[in-house]
Amino acid sequence: MSKVLGIIAEYNPFHNGHLYHLIKAKQLTKSDFTVAVISGNFTQRGEPSLIDKWSKAESAILGGVDLVIELPVLYSISSAENFAEGAIKLLDSFKVVDDIAFGAETADITILNKFAEVLYTEPKEYKTLLSHELGKGLSYPKARQNALMIYLNDIRKFVNVLSHPNNILGIEYLKALKKCKSNINPVVIKRTNTGYNDLKFSGNIASATAIRDLVANNNIKKLNTVMPIGSYSILTENITRGHVVKNLSNFDKEIIYNLRRMSTDEIRNLPDVSEGLENAIKKAANSCNTVTEFINIVTSKRYTQTRIKRILLYSLLQISKKDIALSKKITPYARVLGFNEKGKYLLSEILRVNPKVPFITSVKKFVDTTSNKNLLAMLQNDIWATNVYTLAYGRDSWSNLDYTKKIVSI
Repeated sequence: MSKVLGIIAEYNPFHNGHLYHLIKAKQLTKSDFTVAVISGNFTQRGEPSLIDKWSKAESAILGGVDLVIELPVLYSISSAENFAEGAIKLLDSFKVVDDIAFGAETADITILNKFAEVLYTEPKEYKTLLSHELGKGLSYPKARQNALMIYLNDIRKFVNVLSHPNNILGIEYLKALKKCKSNINPVVIKRTNTGYNDLKFSGNIASATAIRDLVANNNIKKLNTVMPIGSYSILTENITRGHVVKNLSNFDKEIIYNLRRMSTDEIRNLPDVSEGLENAIKKAANSCNTVTEFINIVTSKRYTQTRIKRILLYSLLQISKKDIALSKKITPYARVLGFNEKGKYLLSEILRVNPKVPFITSVKKFVDTTSNKNLLAMLQNDIWATNVYTLAYGRDSWSNLDYTKKIVSI
């Protein structure tokens, strides 16, 4: 019986660290096929993707992934919890995925599972501790970290676990597996050399953050040493074509314009906006000229920079609390971005095992034929996100690429 490995990633962009993770994951799971669920043109940290989703899919396939599925934008720019749950729901719906491998700073999955179990079951004592910590004016991530450590009664042992972003995301994957009652087996691969936001290089390994920083500063000479040749070629080709989106500042005017146009009530309806934050957002939008200036003004002890950036993306893409609530209630479609020959076979196997999976290989056909209004509404957000994304291109800012771009086939 063939074994299928699931990967959840942003590949922003695909680099040697991702390649190491992929190779190691295949070795540990002894998998025959690999399917990756990746974020599209916008990412969970509240930033645009450096290159478009089809370019990321091509890089992933050249790196060894067989089938690439897009994680809808309602999940890809959401909280770590909803990001993880959306991706796990997708992989679980295929009914063929045996293992999921994720990178984390902590190699001991039993420790991560302890946190996941508390977050899944939410014991009364933990909820009381969380409420108490939030009452101190702390951000939700910090309050949750404190409450978990106090509840587990070993602050010294666990403090470093919850200070690392990949550990936190790994915990959310484990929690989502429990919530879905999934039979998928989780495998953790210890991250090496560089941290998630580390701007330093370590041999031929650099974080995606460091790579994006180099591109943003027009310093691409070192990139060929930290990226697989295929991924490097795709990135440099996009740079040459003016098809890279360096950061959120590429949308300065669109975001500030949108927030100035919106009423306070409309801002209040954006996801992650609560406790009067809409007033601070409106005030900052009326006095700022850039996203960077805006973020510096609104970020506080309670509201993290990442949360503020996600709110800015919600405003840019016109995503409401109702949209996010919908994403939590349903299992998403499987939008195919690319595959190789093995991936094409895997696609047919998934449809054989579970013919009810709503695969999208043609957006137009899906829009014209689906009777599922919830999935159609979700897809319209993806289409709009791509149309907004290309506004940041240096040239050839075509819209409706979701209708015209073909599946990447290698």
